Amino acid sequence: MRERLTGRQAEIVDAARELLEAGGPEAVTMRAIAESLGIQAPSLYKHFPDKEALESALVAAGFVEQAEAFVAASRSRNPLTALARAYRSWATAHPHLYLLMTSRPLERDRLPEGVEAAAAAPIVKACGGDADRARAAWAFAHGMTSLELADRFPPDADLDAAWRSGIDALRAPHATQPRSTT
Repeated sequence: MRERLTGRQAEIVDAARELLEAGGPEAVTMRAIAESLGIQAPSLYKHFPDKEALESALVAAGFVEQAEAFVAASRSRNPLTALARAYRSWATAHPHLYLLMTSRPLERDRLPEGVEAAAAAPIVKACGGDADRARAAWAFAHGMTSLELADRFPPDADLDAAWRSGIDALRAPHATQPRSTT
């Protein structure tokens, strides 16, 4: 699904998103989507060949939203910290979509061209163009967020302090030792 959505496809994605946000992934069935739109389930297949294509459209919509939030955050005086806050805030506000986006391999060939890159660009820029450091920042944010959403931290854990510590480590100047090539 490399092309942009038609009007009807967007309506279907919106209905699926409402079901996802309200009831989690189990609530997103073709039958439930069709019922919410007042149509028969087989009609959905005129617009999406399968449920995976619909889920890819949901993922693409998530990337678009993240890109908007990240671009806004990147305008901060301290963009890396602002991006971390935006990442955590977006993910905790949309936990089911976040998990759909991040809990399995990303089918890039089903996404609109450039949608993933648009979400990543503000992070790469905040990391001074260093793609490896940007990946490390994303991995840190994803790990912290995933653990928080899974309620894996002890009740007395200061997650805000852990986020600050992680971002400070990513911001720290690089050691003068040569990078390992292994």
